[in-house]
Amino acid sequence: MNPVIELLNSHRSIRKFTEQKIPRELFREIIRAGQSAATSSHVQAYSVIHVVNPENRKKIAELAGGQNYIAECSDFLVFCADMKRPTEAAQRAGAEVVHGMTEQLVIASVDTALMAQNVAIAAESEGLGLCYIGGIRNNPAEISEILRLPEHVYPVFGMCLGYPDQDPEVKPRLPPEAILKEDYYQDEQDEAQVAGFDETMKKYYLERTGGNKDTNWSEQLKPLFTSKLRPHMKDFLEEKGFKMR
Repeated sequence: MNPVIELLNSHRSIRKFTEQKIPRELFREIIRAGQSAATSSHVQAYSVIHVVNPENRKKIAELAGGQNYIAECSDFLVFCADMKRPTEAAQRAGAEVVHGMTEQLVIASVDTALMAQNVAIAAESEGLGLCYIGGIRNNPAEISEILRLPEHVYPVFGMCLGYPDQDPEVKPRLPPEAILKEDYYQDEQDEAQVAGFDETMKKYYLERTGGNKDTNWSEQLKPLFTSKLRPHMKDFLEEKGFKMR
C-alpha cells in the first residue's frame, strides 16, 4: 500500500485543535491544491470564504448547531457553489445565459465537493486535522447574509482546519463488497452486508465510549429518514437563483 492510500485510509474528523496557527504559505498551498481537483468542463464553479472575523465565526458556530470548534480552529472555510462567476463570464463573452437549471446546481455542488476534498487531503498530508461542517445548511440564509453571498451562490458546507489536539480512531466504513456492484445494481447481499457492518459499528461505539453508546449504523440512520431533513433548502436555493428546472 502506497503512502497516499495509507493517508486516505487514515482520515478522521478532528474537533479539538491546538492553538498553533497554520503558516500562511502552507494555507495558500492547500487552497491551490484544492483548485487542482477535477472540475466539470473547467467551470470551477466554487468560491471559498475564509472566515477570519472572530465574531462572525462565533455567529456561524451558533447557527451551525453550537459547534464551537468553528470558532476555535486555526482556520475556518465555507465552501460555496458559485454559478455567478462562470455565467457572468459567459455573458461577457456574448452568451445568452439560461439561469436556474438543475444541472447548474449539480455541477456547482459537485465541483465544490471535489475541490474541498482535495483541500482535505492536502491538509492531512501536512499533519493537519479537519472537520466538515454540514450544519452550515441549518441556517443557510442567515449564513449567506453574514458572508454576503450574492444570487447564484450558496454555502454547501464548512471546514475547520488546524493542528489536532486529539487522536480519535478511524471510523469503520461499509465493506467494499457492499458498495461495489459489477455490471449492474445487485442488492441480494445488501441485508447481510449491512447486518455485519452493524455489528462492527456496535463494537466500535462501545469501545470508543467505554460502553456508554450501545447502537449501530442502521440505528444511527433513523433520525435522517424519520423527519424532513432541512426542508428549507428547496426554497432557499430557489431564492438564490437555482430554480430546479
